[in-house]
Amino acid sequence: MEYKFSDKLAELKPSAIREIFKSLTDPEVIAFAAGNPAPESFPDEFIREECARIFAQEPVTALQYGTTEGYIPLRRSVAERLQSNFGCGRDFDDTIIVSGGQQGIELTCKAMCNEGDVVICEDPSFIGALNSFRSLGAKPVGVGVDSDGINIEALEKAISDEPRAKLLYLIPTFQNPSGITMSEAKRHAVYDIARKNGIVIIEDNPYGELRFAGEEIPTIKSMDDDGIVVYCGSFSKIFSAGMRVGFVQAHSSIIQKLVVAKQVEDVHTNMLSQMLCYSFMTKFDMNGHISKIRKLYRTKCELMLNSLDKFMPDEVTYTRPEGGLFLWCTLPESISVSELVPKLLEKKVAVVPGTAFNCDTGAPTNSVRLNYSTPSCEQIERGIKLFADTVREMLA
Repeated sequence: MEYKFSDKLAELKPSAIREIFKSLTDPEVIAFAAGNPAPESFPDEFIREECARIFAQEPVTALQYGTTEGYIPLRRSVAERLQSNFGCGRDFDDTIIVSGGQQGIELTCKAMCNEGDVVICEDPSFIGALNSFRSLGAKPVGVGVDSDGINIEALEKAISDEPRAKLLYLIPTFQNPSGITMSEAKRHAVYDIARKNGIVIIEDNPYGELRFAGEEIPTIKSMDDDGIVVYCGSFSKIFSAGMRVGFVQAHSSIIQKLVVAKQVEDVHTNMLSQMLCYSFMTKFDMNGHISKIRKLYRTKCELMLNSLDKFMPDEVTYTRPEGGLFLWCTLPESISVSELVPKLLEKKVAVVPGTAFNCDTGAPTNSVRLNYSTPSCEQIERGIKLFADTVREMLA
């Protein structure tokens, strides 16, 4: 039978990252292509004990349907932490628990955009968000990123050129894929531009707890006196990625629409996972745990940067993140990334080509994303040397 698929999915390509993940089943492959938290960061013993307690004391709550808005104690704890740690939350705001941060992004687009509407994005940007927008018939339009975040002049021009712009999607802190952090001045400028043009900002902040260098910068949501910022966060990078628990804080009118949209998708987020996240926030040393993750990632990031400094030719440039999981490596124009990636895979080194993160899927790029959280320290040093050797071979 010849299947006729919907127009919405006909042009949607599989995530290049997820496709590369298939190669990571080989234990010998050095996984610079991954975006996974470090396996050693999972509090597995606590999770094991807490699962036993929940099924001994609260089995029905864990196994029964829950409310779409989310487990009330978790919603309350999330809202309190957002207020105390990030200055987020006004009287008009509400919070919903979602099945991973990406669902929050997708639900917001579903609630705010009609087919053909435009979502302004940093370029490059998170492929999961870009594909969510595309799958809903929205058009991602990219704006270039400087060393201190999105280019403000280009942002203003994009909004002027796109009368159907409805959303502005940003990862201001340790951006995926570049690792760049937007300056405080640009955050204020972005907020003012969005407010003047009637555009809602999606502030995606999955890495906000993972700063290991530099000074904290206020979230855009902390500036939100007008109810125009939808803040998306996640437990994936600080507790467990596999549990798929995230959260959204936004004006209550927006949250109400997200609740309706989520009811259609999955009714509610897994109850056991929500209860475990609540236990993590209230019964575990959450701050101490996050501090250990920061130290681990600082060590791994510094090792990757030192290895790049040591082995890479001068023609190769790369960002120097102050947190998060990624850095962005840009190669000379004479090197084809499409040729480089398979050459590296032959040497058991997996990287993600920069084209995977382009708003315009046909646009060329000479960059790759490197992840330092997943590989071991030994793999980082060995993998960067293999990467550098391959680049030198291609430059010769």
